[in-house]
Amino acid sequence: MIEPDSSVSEAGAPVPLEARIHQLLAAGSPLVQGTVSLVGAGPGDPELLTLRAVRRIMEAEVVLYDNLVGPDILALISPVAKKHYVGKKAAKHALPQDAVNDWLVRLAQAGKRVVRLKGGDPFIFGRGGEEMEALMAAGVSVEIVPGITAATGCAAFAGIPLTHRDWAQSVTFATGHLKHGLQELDWAGLSRPHQTVVFYMGISAAAGIAEALIAQGRPETTPVAVIYHGTRPDQRVLVATLETLAQKINAEGLKPPALLIVGEVVRLYRPNRT
Repeated sequence: MIEPDSSVSEAGAPVPLEARIHQLLAAGSPLVQGTVSLVGAGPGDPELLTLRAVRRIMEAEVVLYDNLVGPDILALISPVAKKHYVGKKAAKHALPQDAVNDWLVRLAQAGKRVVRLKGGDPFIFGRGGEEMEALMAAGVSVEIVPGITAATGCAAFAGIPLTHRDWAQSVTFATGHLKHGLQELDWAGLSRPHQTVVFYMGISAAAGIAEALIAQGRPETTPVAVIYHGTRPDQRVLVATLETLAQKINAEGLKPPALLIVGEVVRLYRPNRT
């Protein structure tokens, strides 16, 4: 049996976009009480939210949200829902991660519909894996709603392809914020040619990142893009080389949150691209 096309009304006229979006939102399964949904809010622009993310945010009775979730996205939370900031800025944590895990468990065990709202994607440097483990260990039902991660969203808005047939046949995501410092990373692997490396939370460690890559053979002239507030109205893109990276960041006064993209693909960046 052929299902009717819900993008067309019974009279055969196209359904308006807004009505179609409401149809799609209504078609999904609701968030069950006593369940935690780990929701990716994307890199910043609210138009990059998935439909499931929008639905979960609107359905939640309690939302625990992170630092990088903007006000336009928080505005989707029901006015009768409770929202709590549990974000992290460098070494400043609103709550330790273990406390966040315990809170999620308690809320779910109390029968609440809970959303843990994270910038980007929950499973890419979002500590979503740790929260999922804690919830599963406590017997709590958990679902994952993926989001557009900062690397792909910011690169796209800057017009920088992360892979390219001529310039980069692979891409690696790494974090510049580690428990025991930058020595934890495989610098030899990150310095191989014909790849793009994206460093999350890397701006504060930019000097050490550049030094380590150069020490492992990356040319000093390798281009680097620093993307601040990617996908947002105040997005800024700074282009440097490994040699000039730290100096240019200091000169521009750039602060977190920002993303570093290292590789030949950065040469394709053009400012004011429309």
